[in-house]
Amino acid sequence: MGDSSRVITRLHLPDGEDRIRKIIQRVVDLPDTTAEDLLAHIMLDFSERHRDIKHVFGLHLNKVKDHLPRDAVLSETKRALIGAYFTMEYSIESAALFNPSIVPHPDQSHLAQGSLRFIMSLRATGEGHVSSIVFRSGLLDQDNTILFDPIGDYVETPDLRLDPVYDRHLFQLKLNEMAACNEVTAHLLNQLPENFTYHELKEKIGALTSQPVFSEAHQNETFVIMYWLANSNYEMSFRPDHPISDRIIFPVSENESRGIEDARFVQFFDDDGEVTYYATYTAYNGFKILPQLLETKDFIKFNILTLNGRAIQNKGLALFPRKIDGSYIMLSRQDGENNRIMFSDNIHFWQESEILQEPTRPWEFIQVGNCGSPLETDNGWIVLTHGVGPMREYCIGAMLLDRENPAKIIARLEEPLLTPYEEEREGYVPNVVYTCGAIIHNNELVIPYAMADTMSGIAAVGVSELINCMHPLA
Repeated sequence: MGDSSRVITRLHLPDGEDRIRKIIQRVVDLPDTTAEDLLAHIMLDFSERHRDIKHVFGLHLNKVKDHLPRDAVLSETKRALIGAYFTMEYSIESAALFNPSIVPHPDQSHLAQGSLRFIMSLRATGEGHVSSIVFRSGLLDQDNTILFDPIGDYVETPDLRLDPVYDRHLFQLKLNEMAACNEVTAHLLNQLPENFTYHELKEKIGALTSQPVFSEAHQNETFVIMYWLANSNYEMSFRPDHPISDRIIFPVSENESRGIEDARFVQFFDDDGEVTYYATYTAYNGFKILPQLLETKDFIKFNILTLNGRAIQNKGLALFPRKIDGSYIMLSRQDGENNRIMFSDNIHFWQESEILQEPTRPWEFIQVGNCGSPLETDNGWIVLTHGVGPMREYCIGAMLLDRENPAKIIARLEEPLLTPYEEEREGYVPNVVYTCGAIIHNNELVIPYAMADTMSGIAAVGVSELINCMHPLA
């Protein structure tokens, strides 16, 4: 279950520049002794809830520095106080902790024989139903007993950096997909080099703002879209000496302002054996979704990138853990009804998809989709699926794909593998069991799964037992 005591700090800006200036002036006008007493009280209440709360105050002071009185000489106390007034806490797990996925940890050193260290990602939801990605780590021993590592005392957001360089051609292709290409974008992109920086883009937009060439309303609408796209590609890094449970990937760009949903992590092996961890997730801004790709080698430094192409239109993307015949392969659900499969020679671009599986059983008549990345066995690719049936009940099923031709289903379960039992069906969204990814260890399929979009549990089944229960397809 979620823990309401796990909080992060967020910038808190009341509406209107005039209101911001009034708040600052009220702090400036405080007597020094009052300001010192007030800051001491704040530090007493919050310094043990966050690693370096004064550093946070400094960051948030910097966000409102343009509104500071020009002639004011501010003490360190009042500077910290101003930062505190533009800071708020956010409880990241107060509503729910659900939709987990699990992958092997990058570090498998110093383990007993038959044990596996893992990382589990979960969707954490707080006030206003804003979702983020949080992590847990632990150990599966030789008997597949799960031992979770202790959770850290703090939660920290990462340091952020926008993509240092953008490819002009790719940037234009994405704008075109968004139906946002026009004379304004052409004018700006023609002035930028083939590889440009965020600063260069901002500089060209600033110049066009100062000396408009097109209607100002049209320009401003286009600027919003171009910034929206640029801000969707960024890099983040965490402190390596802090436990992974302290790390949270919280919405930072406009396209994900209402949440980061359902990350499906996979340990991907390239042709040369190099390992990269990828996760597909859904960015949501309250009006539209944007599928994103997250990549990391170590769960310390992450790159966030937009996915591109006609086939990137819906939720539930799940990447295969290796290429087959030189192609990346991904499961998807463009039409909101069928399980689909797609192939690409570029992990960032997906143009075509084909139906892999349609609803055929009563427990999935409404829709079918994947429940995370496929898992390779000697018999084929195990794919956990979800089906939606009467009363919008979500169940978890399974099918087996051909190892060399994954567009071919060779067997499937006739009945669900997991259904919501009485104690699992009550919650924020009733009658739902769901997972974003499982793991195979010691010949067992270990499935972390969500219950009613509220909390998470773990199930396990023998791989051979599962496959033997599947019905072969001609």
